[in-house]
Parts: sequence; C-alpha cells; structure tokens
Amino acid sequence: MLTDYTTMQKGDVAASTGSALHEAETIIEKVIAEPSTRTLANTLLELERAGRILSDAYGRGPFMGKVHPDPDIRTEATEWEEKVSKWTNELIFRTDLAAAVKAFAATDEAAGLDGIERRLLDEWLRDLHRAGHDLDDAAREELKALQARLIELQVAYERNLAEVDDGIDMTRDELDGLPDDYVERLEKNDDGTFRVTMAYPDYMPFIEQGRNRDLRKAMQFKFWNRAAETNTALLGEAVGIRARIATIFGHGSWADHMLEVKMAKNLQAVNDFYDSVIPGLTTRAMTERAALQALSDKDYDGELQSWDWFYYANQRRKTDYGIDPNEVAKYFSLERVIDGMFAITGEAFGLEYSRVEDARAWHEDVVLYEIRNRNESEPLAYFYADLFPRDGKFGHAAAFPIEYGVREPDGSYRKPIAAIVANFTKPTNSQPSLLEHGEAVTLFHEFGHVLHFCLTTVDMLRFSGYDTEWDFVEAPSQIMEHWMWQPEVLQRFAAHHQTGDVIPEDLVNRLVEARDLHIGMQMIRQVFLGKLDMALHDGGDTSDLEAIAREANKLTLLPFHEGTHFLASFGHLMGGYDAGYYGYLWSKVYGDDMFSEFQRLGVTSPEVGKRYRDEVLAAGGSRDAIEHLRAFLQRDPNSDAFLRNLGLDETST
Repeated sequence: MLTDYTTMQKGDVAASTGSALHEAETIIEKVIAEPSTRTLANTLLELERAGRILSDAYGRGPFMGKVHPDPDIRTEATEWEEKVSKWTNELIFRTDLAAAVKAFAATDEAAGLDGIERRLLDEWLRDLHRAGHDLDDAAREELKALQARLIELQVAYERNLAEVDDGIDMTRDELDGLPDDYVERLEKNDDGTFRVTMAYPDYMPFIEQGRNRDLRKAMQFKFWNRAAETNTALLGEAVGIRARIATIFGHGSWADHMLEVKMAKNLQAVNDFYDSVIPGLTTRAMTERAALQALSDKDYDGELQSWDWFYYANQRRKTDYGIDPNEVAKYFSLERVIDGMFAITGEAFGLEYSRVEDARAWHEDVVLYEIRNRNESEPLAYFYADLFPRDGKFGHAAAFPIEYGVREPDGSYRKPIAAIVANFTKPTNSQPSLLEHGEAVTLFHEFGHVLHFCLTTVDMLRFSGYDTEWDFVEAPSQIMEHWMWQPEVLQRFAAHHQTGDVIPEDLVNRLVEARDLHIGMQMIRQVFLGKLDMALHDGGDTSDLEAIAREANKLTLLPFHEGTHFLASFGHLMGGYDAGYYGYLWSKVYGDDMFSEFQRLGVTSPEVGKRYRDEVLAAGGSRDAIEHLRAFLQRDPNSDAFLRNLGLDETST
C-alpha cells in the first residue's frame, strides 16, 4: 500500500514501527507457546507473517533516516532502525524460538517438505546454527552481545557519514576548467566565492575537470577524511568484533564465516578469483598509467598522484577520442535517460511504465512510477525515484525496499514497492538535470536492482525480490549497465536537450571505443577495494588499519594519499558488504555472461528478455542462484564474456 509521506511528522516513525514491532512480537510469542503439534502453518509460516509485518514498516519507518528532509524525523528513524535491528538480533538468539523450529524440523511433515518450503526450513536451521544454538550458553550469550554491539557501530558509522557537511570555498578563477552550468548551480557565498561540497555532483566534476591541482588534492583530502575522527575507531572495533565471532564458531576468519553461505563458499575461492585477473589487469593498468604520467609530465614534475588520475583520464578521453563529458551530458538529460531506460526494458521484458501524479512522497523532488505488464492496466509494482542531493540525505546511489512482494492469504499477490536514491545534478531554471554518461550507467545499474525487486513472483518474504545469495545480488544490476554501451540503444533515446538532435553516430562510436581506455586501472581499483575488505577480515593482524590500507593501495599503482583515512568513508564495510565487496566483480562475471545471451539473440530480444525475467528476476531467492543461471543460459555459466570484456581472453592478448 502506498504511504502518504506528506503528513509525516515527528513521532510517526516511532508509532508505526513500534506498533509493527509489538504485533510481530505477539505473533512470535504465540508461535513459541503453541500447545498443539508443530506444523508448517503454525510455526514457519507464522514466523514469515511476523517478518512481513516488520518489513512492511521499513518504508515508512527506518528508511526515512536515509531520505527525509526533516532532521528530527531522520534522527528518529535512525534510532528505530537500530531498535529493530537489535530486536531481530535478540530474536534469533532466543532458545525457545530455536526449540520451536527444531521441534517442527523433527516432524514427519517437515521430513516431507520440498521446494521453497524445504528451503525455508533449511535456512531457518542454518540461521539458528549461525546464531550459536549449537554452542554452549556462555558462547551464545557472548555472541548475542557482540552482534548487538555490531549493530550500534554500523548505525553510528552510517549516520556520521550522512551528516558530513564539509567543502571548500573557491573563487571563479579557482574553478577553472569547470563549465558555467556547474558553477551556476553551486551555492554562492556572500563574499562572491562558491561552495564546493563533498556531495558527488560537486566533488566528482571538480576532481575530473578542475585545473587547479592543489585544490584537487585538497578536495580529495577532505573527501577521503569524511567522518574520519569518528568512523575509523568504529570500523576498527567492528573488525575486532567480527574476528571474535569467527573464532567463537571455529572459523579462521570473518571472511570464511561469511562466505560459507554465499556462492563463493570460502576465502580461497575469492583469492583464486582475484589471482586469476590481477596479473593481466596490472599489465594493462601499467600501460594506462604510463600514458597518464606522460600527460602529467607536461604540466608538473613528479609522480602521478591519486588526485591526478581522474583529471588526466578525462583529458586523455578528450585528446584521444574527442570525448568531453560536459558535451556528452547534453545528450543525456535525466528525463531522456529515464524514458530510454523504460523503452529498452519495456521492449525486452514486456513492461510499461507511467508516472503517478499524486505521489505524496517525502520530498517534492521525488517521483513515483508504476510498472505494468505490457497491454495490462493493473500495476505490478511501484518505485520512487529520489535522485537529487539534499542536506542529510543518503550520499550515494542505491536501491531500497519499501514493501516486498508476497502472496496474500486470499491468493492475490501484493505489489512490491521500491526506491532508487541517488545524487545527480539538480535541474535549474535554465536547463534540465544533465547526466554524465557514467551517471546514466549508474542509474541503469540501480534500476536493475529495482527490477529484480519488483518483478518477483515468489510467495514468501524470505525469498522475495533480491533476497538471494549476496554475491549474486549485483548480477541483475551489472547486466543492466551493458545497455548503456550499445550504440543502437543509445541512438534510440539520447538526444540534445536544446536542439533535440539525436546523439551523432560518430560520438556514440567514440564513447564506446573510449569505454575501455582505462579499464585496467578502473578494474584494479575494484580489486583493491575487494582485497582491502578481505585484508580486514581474513584473520590477519588488524591493529593498524592505516597500514592495511597503505599495503592494499599498492595494487592501484598510485601513491598512498598521506594523512587520509579512506576507510572511514568506505561505507560498504559497515553496510552489509563486509567480506563481500568482491561480489561486485564476482557478480560481473555472471552479468557479463547473461548479457552475452542478449548479444547473441538481440539486445532487446523479447524472447531472451522473457527467459531472463522468468528464470532470474521473478525467481528471487527461491533456489540457488547457480540454478537461475543454468536455467537462463541453458548451460553452465562461465567467465568467457567477463575476460573478453576486460581484454584478458586469449584472443585479445
């Protein structure tokens, strides 16, 4: 059900979330006190119902901490997010709940379960084991306390990042290299200077285009020190707690503990994956770095620095391919990109979209869309698009669940509701929001998550939408990025925001050719982030986080930026991707492999699109992701397309 967010005031989050928590707890107590024979209906399905009630409260409760313009409501929502997380943590540690589930598992009915019902029982038993119910009482109590503290640390870390309000005041001369439309939308101070903040629409264009090297360095210094005074210590404590939890379970590391329930299964598999690509990527990255160093040498003496990389990469795109990001952006107004995204996915997946006029969202900038099957009037799902920066708002791009799709007791299917949150350049009175091509790719990426969430047909909350193995969850978003690199796709919707002229074929070809210009350095940076994550969680010494970051940074082929504390703003480490960042590249293998099927039979082929929708998107977590892949590809997945796209296959070396 769509929520009227316009009437929300302080106290509403507490009321709605508290009510849901009370209702869920009442159901749990009834399950535990059940006097009759344990059945699927009075045990696991009732636990599912409690989970649904609580998850339904997220969109009008804790989610508001990410997006609501009122700081009091954000604070209240963040506090309740922590309360719900702690309640959920305490629930899984309850011995009476574990006894109820295990009692059902011992019944003849449980022995005869198959399909998704068997999967539900297996995952409950797995979760109970991972909550320490096979440990002694003392170990389980320690584990419970450690998990509760982890929740506190993660909430505080994220809150500190969201509340960062920093920047540098610059004169117009100091903004040399930036286009007028960038300068015009900056906050102007009383003394005539302009405020360049740490928000992505301010930061990234300056790092890519600002000619003042000292200011590029200063901006990066501030950006990599966001919340450093608080978050470095929070992360350090969290890493220590994770290591202790792994020890309690007899695992050698937090990575091994986390990976046993993912596709990778163990740390060795992840290390082998990285080892298979690092040599080739490093060779390619060294060649790319040498080209950037040559450009830098024309302007400065000394070694290419991390605050130079994006700037000279941008210069090289201009000189080698004639790609000016500001000129390219003129063909990618936000409205046209959204229209194109809808047209492409509509054709491939048999969908239609329309804007809901009376959205009644949490901010006037937010737009609400409905998703329908083609030629049908009844909506399948809804999603909000909150795409422009605001003070206190979540600072990155991500998709969030508002309400999960599930089968209702009357047999109907409840419509999923999701949200895309991003921070693109806001439109002005003189021009629309213009996206750099990379930002348009980001929008397609996040929309992949939305489709995964919204096109589910799974009956149970536990396996609905993108609730699948964590190292597969990025595959449906990775595959979406490919459409933003197909010339025939771009020329269908990319057009100049003033003249309406379709993007020239020559520009499209140059854009696509330049895609891989610095792919070695780009992918090595992804490897660096994944290896850094693993270095914090592989069982090694973590007493000096900066030393770990410094060592991992060697992979990037760029000097370490002294005095910075990048880990304080590496939000993935405290946002569910701990010992899991590798999943971006791991999922890319599957995303590339799946898109190769579209390339083989047509990039918007309805036949392939239907198979992808049915076997991957609709299936959610109802079976192992490897089975999704086999059903869609009609073969075992492989890394051929991934290696080919990186230029690391045998034919390209």
